[in-house]
Amino acid sequence: MYRHRILSERLQRLVEAFPVVVLSGARQVGKTTLLRHLFPKLDYVVFDASLDVENARREPELFLRNHPAPVILDEIQYAPEVVAAIKRHVDRAPHRTGQYLVTGSQQWQVLRSVSESLAGRAAFLDLYGFSLQEIANSDTGWLSRWLEAPDAFFDWSRQAALHETNLPSWLWRGSLPRAIEIDEDLIPDFWAGYHRTYVERDARLAGGIEDWQDFGRFVRLMGALTAQEINYSQLGREIGMTPQTARRWLGIMEGTYQWFSLPAFSGNPAKRVSLRPKGHLADTGLACHHAQISSPRALTAHPLFGALFETGMVSELIKQASRLPTRPTFHHWRAAGGAEVDILLERDGMLYPLEVKLTANPTRRMAKGIEAFQAAHAHLNCAPGVLLCPVEQTRWVSENVLAIPWNLI
Repeated sequence: MYRHRILSERLQRLVEAFPVVVLSGARQVGKTTLLRHLFPKLDYVVFDASLDVENARREPELFLRNHPAPVILDEIQYAPEVVAAIKRHVDRAPHRTGQYLVTGSQQWQVLRSVSESLAGRAAFLDLYGFSLQEIANSDTGWLSRWLEAPDAFFDWSRQAALHETNLPSWLWRGSLPRAIEIDEDLIPDFWAGYHRTYVERDARLAGGIEDWQDFGRFVRLMGALTAQEINYSQLGREIGMTPQTARRWLGIMEGTYQWFSLPAFSGNPAKRVSLRPKGHLADTGLACHHAQISSPRALTAHPLFGALFETGMVSELIKQASRLPTRPTFHHWRAAGGAEVDILLERDGMLYPLEVKLTANPTRRMAKGIEAFQAAHAHLNCAPGVLLCPVEQTRWVSENVLAIPWNLI
């Protein structure tokens, strides 16, 4: 069953405005399905790492002659030689839009080569797993409303719908399309196959990794460290490698959309703050698999439950933000004294602080991190803060901090 993606309209508009559109994202997030659903009549070619499809790598000009635009070119990282040929074809008709729709699951080959070769002629979109809105077949989303009118958000959110899903089950399944659709007893098999394919194929090809077993252990370790600040020296000690190797391997995970980092916010240089980025595994389902959590019920008693809830909320916000024309910048903040804000959004000169709390009864005390940030940055424009919690209805927990349901749609 096809589910509507919240990026569909934006993707269609970009295709109508640019000669080349690049849709990037992790393996199995639904890039091909989305393009073939929106553009069913277009010619379609998928490249392969082990096979030079129609001699595309050897003779890219002849390949494009056999597949005249408009055409969908899937997994372009396996035929990087085609990118230069695309540039030459686009330069012959620079004002003709929708010529090449390109997908890729590795940032290095796709984004770097395409952005350098097709500057000004290509638009880029990142696709992620299903958001709560997509699972619920809703086309709303609370993030845009909060960013546009934070002072009116309370009244709107009291009337908004909630996605009727179980929090542990949502985190344990993950957000990839296949994981959403299959029976619960098949989820462990799905993620086992996903991890194996990623480590033994994607990561090795992307980063030239020779010891894929050690890299597999590294990926599992990062799952256990999700929602924590990144210390490369600590990572190296944990797995017996140099900090430089840990940094390179984490870069490979980021480049293949399996990890993302929130940089530290340091808008007040007079205050001592942590400058380490905070990292998250891209999908909570994969993190649960790495932690050998056998079921949603087992997750509720696991030490990682809180961290996975935070990772799930960060991922959800990134998905909702991806549909916005001007996306906010994501940060985190932690003062030397221990006060912290899990997620800090910045847009149009306004700061929007959010904390993730695994409680159905949030109190004023839980808003102390947000209030500490607001006090330390009183010279900046700060919106009312938000606690994302398993509550049933939005309510104020302090004069300037609002607790909202995690599953608000």
